[in-house]
Amino acid sequence: MTATSPRLKHEVKDLALAPLGRQRIEWAGREMPVLRQIRDRFAQEKPFAGIRLVACCHVTTETANLAIALKAGGADAVLIASNPLSTQDDVAACLVTDYEIPVFAIKGEDNETYSRHVQIALDHRPNIIIDDGCDVVATLVKERQQQLADIIGTTEETTTGIVRLRAMFKDGVLTFPAINVNDADTKHFFDNRYGTGQSTLDGIIRATNILLAGKTVVVVGYGWCGKGTALRARGLGANVIVTEIDPIKAIEAVMDGFRVLPMAEAAPLGDLFITVTGNKHVIRGEHFDVMKDGAIVCNSGHFDIEIDLVALGDKAKEVKTVRPFTEEYRLQNGKSVVVLGEGRLINLAAAEGHPSAVMDMSFANQALGCEYLIKNKGKLEPGIHAIPTEVDQEIARLKLQAMGIKVDTLTPEQIEYMNSWTSGT
Repeated sequence: MTATSPRLKHEVKDLALAPLGRQRIEWAGREMPVLRQIRDRFAQEKPFAGIRLVACCHVTTETANLAIALKAGGADAVLIASNPLSTQDDVAACLVTDYEIPVFAIKGEDNETYSRHVQIALDHRPNIIIDDGCDVVATLVKERQQQLADIIGTTEETTTGIVRLRAMFKDGVLTFPAINVNDADTKHFFDNRYGTGQSTLDGIIRATNILLAGKTVVVVGYGWCGKGTALRARGLGANVIVTEIDPIKAIEAVMDGFRVLPMAEAAPLGDLFITVTGNKHVIRGEHFDVMKDGAIVCNSGHFDIEIDLVALGDKAKEVKTVRPFTEEYRLQNGKSVVVLGEGRLINLAAAEGHPSAVMDMSFANQALGCEYLIKNKGKLEPGIHAIPTEVDQEIARLKLQAMGIKVDTLTPEQIEYMNSWTSGT
């Protein structure tokens, strides 16, 4: 049942879930010391006072800690889901009940509801947009041109969203600054690699309870997410095959000890297929035709387009749910293909997403990226901007400090040498 206030101040599954959500948010917060320090500073300085902010993110315990930090900083914030299957309903309820943050997110919401929530978010007339996949920004540009004057800027969390922003900039429709959070070193080196690697396999195991040791796992794409997924699968005893279109990444996969094949050759060999490319239909009809009986396919890229489920559905004579988030497609040729999480992000559909410790750095980047936009209002050109190096370094410093790890510092002699061109052999 959906709990909806008369003025649509929120739309969540059940406000009675809030106590459980609060426990889980607080538990996640223990592993997010960097964001906690930023929240404490925000509470003192109020950098977002008078700012209307929309966050379109996976509504998880980690996102909740980000939302709480932004509100502590004075933001008038609204939170919506960035994926129909990624919401944790108890978390959404807690944010509404205990923190008075308007949330519009329900796990399993249909596409119509998802689109309506994007429109509700834009009704807030945001000055800052935190996006994860670029849906809010794209809708703003396509349908709400009259609101562009309100926008100070946006921050983008994921690779797919950055691809869309670059296409928008190339087409001349990105008329405000966008902070590329995804490519910050303290984001993609850790979140994409270690977070995606662990949480993807967590989701697969929860959905299927299969033993990965001895299985042939095909990882489709060897970007940072693919690297982490392949590494973790091998660590659990799987025989890993990588497919790639980029020759440099393919060489890297080979030198990392993985077998690299085209998808046409990998398709008959795999027991489990994991897509992490951000591209469309990387597993297609011709691949399903030659897969083993009972092959499992799933996606850990942002959108549900990497696996061609329409082609698979056309080949199926029967589709049935065999476990939660696990559907078996019985094909005309007598074999079956198993799809996890409706082809959506398996780590959030069947599990809890990335561990809090790694999201600590990612959401620190989001929080500080938003603050950077405010501090530089009117100074940044339209287009895509990197997180400043000094911000990236400060996040890493705070993380090390919280972990009790110390590093060396340069001596005056070393600083002089590194800034000189006259010394040498």
